[in-house]
Amino acid sequence: MPLLLPPPSPSIASNKLKLSTLTFVTSNADKIREVTSICKDYGITVNIRSIDLPELQGSIEEVAREKCRQAALAVNGPVLIEDSAVIFNALNGLPGPYIKWFYHSLGLSGLNRILAGHEDKSAAAVCTFAFSWGPRPDQEDSDSNSNNDTSS
Repeated sequence: MPLLLPPPSPSIASNKLKLSTLTFVTSNADKIREVTSICKDYGITVNIRSIDLPELQGSIEEVAREKCRQAALAVNGPVLIEDSAVIFNALNGLPGPYIKWFYHSLGLSGLNRILAGHEDKSAAAVCTFAFSWGPRPDQEDSDSNSNNDTSS
């Protein structure tokens, strides 16, 4: 599934706009360690905020963009969010960005039961990062990376 991106925003490392601090909205300790480590290499200080952002319905990209917009409004400055999704091919892409709710409701064994009657049990994990320079609607950019194919 291709990701359609808006026109590129100015590079974080460009000479015109140098980002020195950003807020990463998450409560996931592993995500915090990873993003903090990467940003440190570029001289970017990361502030962490755990904000309960609304879980909206839509495509993976739409959900990430809206979460980023909401986070930018909450912090009133540069913000980064990450949203995870799992796509089961047998389920036509479900649960997608709703994996958190599927997992909390069904558990791992419940997810396995859903796939039990399907021959194709392949899946892909999709991590979507969305960045915004601030609360203006034209300040977002997002990108997805699905490098965790879990075909069985």
